[in-house]
Amino acid sequence: MIDFWLAAVLLLLVALSFLLIPVLRSRRAQREEDRTALNVALYQERVAELQAQQEEGVLDAAQMDAGRAEAARELLADTEGVEAPQVSRLGKPWPLLAAILVPVLGLGLYLHFGASDKVELTREFSQAPKTMEEMTQRLERAVAAQPDSAEGTYFLGRTYMAQDRPADAAKMFERTVNLAGRQPELLGQWAQAQYFADGKKWSDKVQALTDEALKADPKEVTSLGLLGIAAFEGERYQDAIDYWNRLLAQLPPDDKSREALQGGIVRATEKLVASGGKVAQAPAAKASALLKVSVDLAADLKSKVQPGDSVFIFARAISGPPAPLAVKRMTVADLPVTVELGDADAMMPQLKLSNFPEVQLVARISRAGKPTAGEWIGRSQPLASSTTAPQTLTIDSPDK
Repeated sequence: MIDFWLAAVLLLLVALSFLLIPVLRSRRAQREEDRTALNVALYQERVAELQAQQEEGVLDAAQMDAGRAEAARELLADTEGVEAPQVSRLGKPWPLLAAILVPVLGLGLYLHFGASDKVELTREFSQAPKTMEEMTQRLERAVAAQPDSAEGTYFLGRTYMAQDRPADAAKMFERTVNLAGRQPELLGQWAQAQYFADGKKWSDKVQALTDEALKADPKEVTSLGLLGIAAFEGERYQDAIDYWNRLLAQLPPDDKSREALQGGIVRATEKLVASGGKVAQAPAAKASALLKVSVDLAADLKSKVQPGDSVFIFARAISGPPAPLAVKRMTVADLPVTVELGDADAMMPQLKLSNFPEVQLVARISRAGKPTAGEWIGRSQPLASSTTAPQTLTIDSPDK
C-alpha cells in the first residue's frame, strides 16, 4: 500500500499546485506594484526639485524641460515589463482555504467510496499463501469486499469443505447458486455440503438438490458420488453400486479417485452378497464405432499440392450437427495413409460415431490448416457407423 499512497500524495500535490500558484503569482504582482509606486514617488520628487531650482533661478526653461524629460525616461525604464495588476474577486484567503479542504475532502471521499481493501487483497493474492488458514482468511476478506462475486463464494465454499466445515460450506454454495444460477455442478456441491452438515442424514432438501442437478445433467459427478454414499450408509448396496458405476464411467482413466471409487464398489458388492443379495448385471454398453479408411490423392492433383499441406480426415453425421464426429490430421506427405476413426477421436463427448446411425467420410486438403475450408476434397457415400469393412477415399475434387 505504500506505493499507492505515494502516488496519491503526488497527485494531491499536483492538484494543490493549481490552487497555490495563483496565490504566489499575486504576491509577486503585489511586489511589482509596490516597486512601481516607489518609482512614481521618486519621479514626482525629482520634478518638484527641478521646479524649485527653476524658481530660484538656477535652471532656465530649457534646462527644466530637459530634467523633466530625463526623469520621465528613468521612470519608464524602471516600470518597463511590469504587468498590469490583476484584481481577484475571491481574495487571498479563499485559495488557501481550498488548499486545506481539497486533501481533507479527497481523503474522506476515498475512505468512504474507495476500494483500499480490494487493493490490499490484490497485493495479498499476488503471493502464495503459506497455510490453509491464511488462504481461508484471504477468501473471507475477498467475499466481504465483493459480496456479489460468485467465484469468491464458490472457492470459499470449497475451502470450507477442505477444512471439514460443511455447514459454512453449505451457506457459501447456497449464495453461489443465488448469484450464478442453479447450475448442476453448484447444486451438487451444495447438496454434498448440506448432507455432511446434517450429520450424514438424508433429507428432503438434499434429495431435491440432487434430483435437480441430475435432471439438468445426468452425469453430474458430485451428485452421483453423494447418492452412492447415502445409499451405502443406508445399506442400499445395489443402489450404491449403480451410482458409483455411473460415476466411474465419467472419470478419466488417470483420475486418482478411480481407485477409491472401485474399492467402494467392491465393499458394497461384498456387503450385498453377505446379506444374501445378488448383484444385478449392468446393461450391456453400446458398442463403440470404429471406421477404417484408406485415403489417397488423385494422380492429376499431385502436382498441385505441397507436401506440407494439411489433410483432415473426418466423419460427419448424415442427419445431425455439421460438426465432425471424429477427426484425424495428417499432411500431403503422409499420403497414401490408412487411419481409424472411432469414438476416441470425438471432438466432444456427446458427438460420438456410435451415437449416429449413418455417417459420411470426408478428406480435405487445406493449405491454411483449416478443417472447415480448403482447396481439394474427397467424399464417400453415406454408410452405417457400425461398418467394419475397410473403406477407400480419394481426394479428387475442388473444395467448393
